Amino acid sequence: MESRAEQAVELYKKGYNCAQAIVCTYCDLFGMDKLEMFRLTEGLGRGMATMEGTCGSLTAACILAGLKGSTGNLEKPNSKVQTYVLSKAILDGFREKNKSTICKELKGLETKKMLCACPDCIRQAALLVEQVLLGQ
Repeated sequence: MESRAEQAVELYKKGYNCAQAIVCTYCDLFGMDKLEMFRLTEGLGRGMATMEGTCGSLTAACILAGLKGSTGNLEKPNSKVQTYVLSKAILDGFREKNKSTICKELKGLETKKMLCACPDCIRQAALLVEQVLLGQ
């Protein structure tokens, strides 16, 4: 599969938030509806709408990790560890490159030193989705 990272960045430039850009780029590969994923992730952009939380592109990548790792067994939810392993690999890969996963730190709001601009955060999260979840 050809990388879709630039497609995710283009969705962001079109007005999608960072979380929406990630999930809408890959939702078809996880059997999910684009409109529903768009709506579900609307409040996750800008570090959970406050810049205080985890980067929305990473939160979205963890949602995709849940779609990949979960068995969906409502009676015996036993697949959390697998999903956590996938999510941790994404977060660790991003943190290794950027020194943080927190939106306001990535944007340098307090330090005035930007670690990673939004389009680059989205691009990197997309590449990690492809590497960790899609085996590319």
